[in-house]
Amino acid sequence: MARRERCNGCQLYLMVPPEAQSIRCAVCHTITNTNNAAIARWGHVHDLLIGPRGTSPHGSGTHAFPYVYGPHQRPPQPRPPLSPVSVHGRKRALLCGLNYYGKPYGLKGSINDVKCMRYLLVEKLGFPIDSILMLTEDEKDPYKIPTKQNIRKGLKWLVYGCQPGDSLVFHFSGHGDRQIDYDNDEVDGFDEALCPLDHDTEGKIIDDEINATIVRPLPRGAMLHAIIDACHSGTILDLPFVCRMNKEGFYIWEDQRKPSFYKGTSGGLAYCFSACDDNQVSADTTAFTKTSTRTGAMTFSFIQAVENEPGLTYGRLLNAMRNAIRDAKAGLRLSGPIATLVNKVFFGSTSQEPQLSSSYTFDIYSKRFVL
Repeated sequence: MARRERCNGCQLYLMVPPEAQSIRCAVCHTITNTNNAAIARWGHVHDLLIGPRGTSPHGSGTHAFPYVYGPHQRPPQPRPPLSPVSVHGRKRALLCGLNYYGKPYGLKGSINDVKCMRYLLVEKLGFPIDSILMLTEDEKDPYKIPTKQNIRKGLKWLVYGCQPGDSLVFHFSGHGDRQIDYDNDEVDGFDEALCPLDHDTEGKIIDDEINATIVRPLPRGAMLHAIIDACHSGTILDLPFVCRMNKEGFYIWEDQRKPSFYKGTSGGLAYCFSACDDNQVSADTTAFTKTSTRTGAMTFSFIQAVENEPGLTYGRLLNAMRNAIRDAKAGLRLSGPIATLVNKVFFGSTSQEPQLSSSYTFDIYSKRFVL
């Protein structure tokens, strides 16, 4: 079983495979020797059974020390290039907040969103603080700036080593977009996309890639919840089914599958709460608060509903979020543990309506929401 070792450089905890004699920190690149006597014995056994180190046909471990597996063992998944936060138990979250400082399309509430989501996960839902990776422009660590490369690495970290019983959360607050679908796997002919900080030069992260990275690998017994507060985010995870709900709370499941394209999991459950439909836009503003604080209405309607009604169902949660945003549009004020909700700016005739998509269909009013 992997163990935790403190990096000699930056003092962060690293997850070290039991057979590794040293490991390079992904953050500061310092090499830390583990000095474990059991490792020395393992090396001796390795040489006797397999041959001199470096000749193993099974692949190489950290710094070219080979891994050897018994007849009933399975090689671990390749470690993502960046693992800035140690893999910690059964709960893990990636939170990305982008204000796009200095850009004409800048936002003001996205970083507030992820800070509040982190509070909810840690203080109310039992997520260990070191199981949460937060990427914002306020971070001093260059590996925690929400660039395209860092978000990609964060997504890989989120699902790395995922096992039955794990609960994963992906929260993104920033800009979303849509573009022409060139591989013909979308029902509406468009790919939805998230906009990293450097999307002007490096490009966007499209739904096909997000699905392949965090949805497809999800094993049976594991659960992923995505909360995406961005424009055009209705099917941003490319999940097979979308819940269409009217103002009275009646719903149907819309099948988004296309022949020859599998967008489901490897047996796990995936859910996505999106700020709006694929053809809608959203923005941040400051109603529902007596301060100048800006946050996203979708994020905060989610947080408020979860805090106000423990044990609620998916249907109750979705209704509460939609009602809160309708109230925001009407200029009403809310009360409760999270009072710093925001007024969304509604563009054109397409009012923002939070959406739910899933890897399977179910009765949303009987299934309890659990993170």
